[in-house]
This record gives sequence, C-alpha cells and structure tokens, in this order.
Amino acid sequence: MPRQARLDTPGTLHHVIVRGIEKRRIVDDRRDREDFVARLGTVAADTATVIYAWALMKNHAHLLLRSSEFGLSGFMRRLLTGYAITYNNRHRRHGHLFQNRYKSIVCEEEAYFLELVRYIHLNPLRARQVKAPADLDNYQWSGHVVLLGRHANDWQDRDYVFSMFGKTKKAAQAAYQKFVLDGVRQGRRPELVGGGLIRSMGGWSEVKALRRMGGTEPADERILGGGAFVERMMKEAETNLRKQLAPRQPGQRPAQVIKSICAEVGVKAQELRAGSRRHLVAVARLRIAQRLVEELGLSLAETARQLGVSTSAISKALSRAAGKKVK
Repeated sequence: MPRQARLDTPGTLHHVIVRGIEKRRIVDDRRDREDFVARLGTVAADTATVIYAWALMKNHAHLLLRSSEFGLSGFMRRLLTGYAITYNNRHRRHGHLFQNRYKSIVCEEEAYFLELVRYIHLNPLRARQVKAPADLDNYQWSGHVVLLGRHANDWQDRDYVFSMFGKTKKAAQAAYQKFVLDGVRQGRRPELVGGGLIRSMGGWSEVKALRRMGGTEPADERILGGGAFVERMMKEAETNLRKQLAPRQPGQRPAQVIKSICAEVGVKAQELRAGSRRHLVAVARLRIAQRLVEELGLSLAETARQLGVSTSAISKALSRAAGKKVK
C-alpha cells in the first residue's frame, strides 16, 4: 500500500516522532544531545517554526510544533539531514541514522494541545531516562525544564503554553507542573501517539457503540481529532493537492541559488553539471549543496540532481564540510 502524503498547511499543529533506524541510538553522548538541540533551535528560528514541547531520548525524539510557510517537510529535512551528517562524521559511521519516514500526526488543538505537551514532557519517564517523576525537573533534554524556568531556550514558545494555565508566570508554572505530575498515573497513553477512528473516539468501545447506533465518523490515521476536524483537514489537503498539481515553473528557487553562487564564485553553471573538478567549481558546488539542503530543505537526491552529480558525492562533500566545522 503506497504511503500517504503528509498533511500540512502553515499553522498546522503536528506531533512529530523521530526514531533511530532499527531502534538504534540517535545520540551517544552529551555532545550529540547538545548538537541535536542546538540544530532544533536554529532550524526552528530560521524557518519560523513554533516549538511548544520536545523531548530527546537515546533512540527517539518527540516534538509538538506549529508549521510555518516553510512547511513541515522542509523543517524536518533540514533538522534531520544536518544532524545525521554531523553524527555520522563524528562517529565514523555511514548509512541512515533515522527511520526513513518520521511520523507526523496533525492534531486538533482544542482537544489535544495540553495533553500532548504533558505526554511529550513525561516521555523521559516512560522511556526510563529518569527514575522518578521528580527527576524530570532536572532532565535537561526536554522542554519541561524550559517551562519550569530552569533552562533557557529562546526558540521555545513558553508564553502560549502558560496562557492556558494562569495569568502570571509564577501561577502558570505551578499549575503546569501539577498538571504534568497528575498525568503520571495515566500510564503510556497510546491514544495520543497517532490518529484514526479508535483514537479520535476515545477507544474501541466507543467505536463499537457508534456502529451499533448506525453512526459513522470520518477518520484518518494521519489525524488526531474528531470527525469535523478530520473533514476540515481532508478538504484542506485536497485544496493543497490541486495547487501542487497546477502548472508552475519547477525548480525556480534552486535555479536562483545556483545562478547566484556561480556568479559570486566566477564559474559557469554548465561546469557544475559537466563534472568539472576545477577547484572553484568544487567550491561553488559545495556552497550550492549547503544552501539547497540546509536552507531550502531539498533532499540529498534532489540536490544531486540539480548539480548533475551522484547522491553519494553530495553526502560525502557535506560530511567533509561538517567535519571541518566540528574540529
């Protein structure tokens, strides 16, 4: 069965889950964790993506975010590709670091926003990264400590979360902390880790009751929300698809980047695609690849196609450049 397209329009609330390939680690030590969190903040700021909650564990990560005009896919590509290149270079490994397709669930905000903030910030406890609920207050690798004021991250939106808990910062922090601790006894909350009818209805018993009464309720595995919300999101998806299929000039932004950098360096675009190894051509090719991947969010394969080289050539060039930065 073919994979379904991502659902995303600017301003959409997403619960994103990133896992290591074959359940392997995505961070090995403090330096890896610092790099992942720093990249998360940088890419969020650069793309105007709003981060409300996040948690980084050994082999997976959770994010609650609101996408921008840049789009969820572009944001995630910049975050994961940039981090994976540096991680592989530092640990002298090759191949994929993350599962090929991260999980993203469009969430109905009114019903699920606070529950997801709590679910994500309790994840280190469920994943046994900390031993007791009180230890969450000192777990540096999640947005929980930011909301408590024990760690500063300018890119995390605390004000929006606090607006749902109290009129003053102090009161909001206290109410938020109690809300999180109250969620410990609720257990793993599998209904919050995906979409679909069972989750939207609140469990299989509710679905069976609906069917006994002859009722129907729209549902989609990519959406966590009630029937009306699912219908609205699907209509938006149809509209977006029609826009994407409308005639447009392909590759306009990458073409502009290529033209601009070639002019700056003093080479011809034809030399890039002809496989020239001239030093200035290599310089231009690297600068273009960095811009296309890190700023425009293109995949390595698409970047290679734009430059007329292999995907492995782009990967190696970016890895070498990343290695020089971290030394």
